[in-house]
Amino acid sequence: MITRMLSALLLLTLLGGCAGTAAATWPPGPAPAVRLTATLVSPTNVTLSWHDSGPAPAGSVVEYATAPNGPFTPLGFLPPTRTTFQHNDLMPSTTFYYRVRPFYGPASRTVHVSLPPGAYDDQAQADQSWAAPRAVPGGPVATRSIRDASTAASGAPTNLTATIVNANGIKLAWTDNASDADGYLVESKPAGSTDFNVIQLLDPSINTCGIVTLPTEKNAGYLIRAFYYGQPSNTTHLTTGNGP
Repeated sequence: MITRMLSALLLLTLLGGCAGTAAATWPPGPAPAVRLTATLVSPTNVTLSWHDSGPAPAGSVVEYATAPNGPFTPLGFLPPTRTTFQHNDLMPSTTFYYRVRPFYGPASRTVHVSLPPGAYDDQAQADQSWAAPRAVPGGPVATRSIRDASTAASGAPTNLTATIVNANGIKLAWTDNASDADGYLVESKPAGSTDFNVIQLLDPSINTCGIVTLPTEKNAGYLIRAFYYGQPSNTTHLTTGNGP
């Protein structure tokens, strides 16, 4: 069964914790382009905000850890228009560490999907094997670096198709053209929304996956982005209080 990224990130948010006192940066060295600050707005609620003085990213991923050097776990992949994040209802009296990483990379064309009427049916969705991400062999493709400005556009996913599986499910397939992607992002933009939002994070070489849609995605656009991570921000830490 495929768990959408947004649901997984919500669970992580509920389990997370953070902050309370000073900020620090690891490792020492040149200042990163992204500068992150964390503010404890109540004993168990934190607001993160950042400024990116580097090249315009495709978006940012907010991460947290329980130790200065990680491992770090994503809390959310955000569009480039977002420079704040709320981490609320945290574990009291706990120190957590935060960082933000910009990500870059070219996207496929957008495909638009209009699903037929029908509410979500648990029985109909019991078998979601069709939605598992896969690397399906295809013909030879001359891959390109997405980290080189002269070839990045050629490394974008191509031939994106969306096949309706049922009233609440679609299957996406595309041609993988990137030689050095950290992975692929599935992004969705429901009708009436301003931004695309990341709904799945996929490994490199994946070229097909299924989406169990939300009620707001009956009419939506989808794209696939080949991406790589940029330099992380400073790491900041705070310690939560004793309770609300």
